[in-house]
Amino acid sequence: MVEKTGPSAADVKSLREQTGAPMMDCKEALVESGGDVDEAVKILRKKGAASAAKRSGRGTSEGVVASYIHSPPTKGTLVEVQCETDFVARNEEFQAFAREVAIHITAMDPSHVSSEDIPADEQGREREILTEKAKQEGKPDDVVEKIVEGQLKKWGAERALLEQQHFNIEKHESKTIQEMVTDIAAKTGENVRIARFSRFEVGEE
Repeated sequence: MVEKTGPSAADVKSLREQTGAPMMDCKEALVESGGDVDEAVKILRKKGAASAAKRSGRGTSEGVVASYIHSPPTKGTLVEVQCETDFVARNEEFQAFAREVAIHITAMDPSHVSSEDIPADEQGREREILTEKAKQEGKPDDVVEKIVEGQLKKWGAERALLEQQHFNIEKHESKTIQEMVTDIAAKTGENVRIARFSRFEVGEE
């Protein structure tokens, strides 16, 4: 009887290079997926997300301020990305991630880090506008609220950095910024959070 063999060292190494996950986790994911690399990547992402959620309550007193100036130099961004230790803050991949976030902010112009940060009065004004629009379109009263809730959620996601899909879809596989935060947290083993940002553009007040 021929014994089943596990994933090859080359496959494990390749998956690690693709995801940045620990070697043992890569090996276990390949075993669980029966050698299906795409499925193994999904398994690792779920595991990384779970681990990131456990770390989310830990303090983030270290980090970097990353910058990006567009060419021509008419707009740019400063963003503060926090982590737990100076060791990770000095990590090249962590710093590259922070710069990617700065580039995205410059391109996509979000107004807040998350939809929860959008002030209640702004949400209230938008709700009134959407409600009036739905009524003018002749929507039945019993479905107006559902329509408005869905549109308000979409409006918030478009304005919130973490919920935006990275503008470079091909490079980042259509990931949201939150998914990218989760990935870097999994790779570094630390809680990572985007604390704040400021975007500047010539002529804007």
